[in-house]
Amino acid sequence: MKVTIYTDGSARGNPDGPGGYGTVVQYIDGQGGLHEREYSGGYKKTTNNRMELMAAIIGLEALNRPCQVDLFSDSKYLTEAFNQHWIEGWLAKNWRIGTTKPVKNIDLWQRLLKAGQAHKINFIWVKGHNGHPENERCDRLATAAADGEELMEDEVADY
Repeated sequence: MKVTIYTDGSARGNPDGPGGYGTVVQYIDGQGGLHEREYSGGYKKTTNNRMELMAAIIGLEALNRPCQVDLFSDSKYLTEAFNQHWIEGWLAKNWRIGTTKPVKNIDLWQRLLKAGQAHKINFIWVKGHNGHPENERCDRLATAAADGEELMEDEVADY
C-alpha cells in the first residue's frame, strides 16, 4: 500500500515554550477513494525539533501494515538525518556526534526508527511556509496544538 504522510512541528519560545505537532496521513483505497486522517498534540515545554520528530512518529505509528511511504516535512533536521545518512553514523558511534557529543533527542530517533521498521520510507523536504497546502495544514494543526489548553509533559526531553 502506498501512503503519503505530511508533517510539521511547532514550538513557541523554542526551547522553553509549548509546542505541538501536526500530521496528515493519506492513502487511496482499491476503488480510488482518498482517505485521510489528521493527528495533532501539544506539549507544555519542548523544542521545534522534537515536535518535527513527533509528527513523523505519529504518522508512521498510525500505519497498521507495511507500506511504501512518502513522508513530507519542512524539517531538514528530520529529512537530512535519513537522506544524508546521519542516522547510520549515529548508530555506528552509539548515538554520538564525533567521539564525545551525544545526539539530541535519542529517545525520539529510536522511536522513529522502530515506527519505520516495517515500511519503505522516502523522506521528502518541502520549504515551509511556502504555500504547500498540506504543509500549511500541518502547520495549522501543530500551532493550534501548541496553543491548546490540554498540553502533555515532554518527560524525556534532553535539551
